[in-house]
Amino acid sequence: MYITCLDMEGVLVPEIWIAFAEASGIPELKKTTRDEPDYNKLMNYRLDILRQHGLGLKEIQETIAKIDPLPGAKEFLDELRTFSQVIIISDTFTQFAMPLMEKLNWPTLFCNELIIGENGEVTDFKMRVEQSKLSTVKALQSVGFETIAAGDSFNDLGMIKASKAGFLFKSTDQIKADNPDVPAFETFDELMAGIKEAMK
Repeated sequence: MYITCLDMEGVLVPEIWIAFAEASGIPELKKTTRDEPDYNKLMNYRLDILRQHGLGLKEIQETIAKIDPLPGAKEFLDELRTFSQVIIISDTFTQFAMPLMEKLNWPTLFCNELIIGENGEVTDFKMRVEQSKLSTVKALQSVGFETIAAGDSFNDLGMIKASKAGFLFKSTDQIKADNPDVPAFETFDELMAGIKEAMK
């Protein structure tokens, strides 16, 4: 029994924070988990910047409404779901992800929650569990599933390396160079072929 575990941003949809950085004209918000391995540190950095600029959930959601999945992502996911259970495991937040899940035909998503103040300010965030991607993969394995995982960033490496097969997808040159043992793909066709091969 296989479950395929996929990262969301950078794999199926563009990076939300990069899109918001461009929309808001705040280049500091372009930093992602490709740049900063410590997710708590990264999120606190982002919340500080939002506070400094008086920006809240509404402004971010307005940007997200204009984001479409990466070309080919929906078709890839639709085909993958015909022969594998699929869970998207993301460090994003429910309040960000729902419009994107609708555009991907509502796949299963495990992610986190933002804490929103009365005025719409993002006051804090609640992570589902420590090292959510690795923890989820290990939990699935503990109940009898083999996992196959793919992602693009530092925070995906735990689940990629703990799985029966794991792949980097559209990752950075640095992450690929630091992890030469992990197959790296650039197209959905390559990733699909890798997943099918791993299930043989």
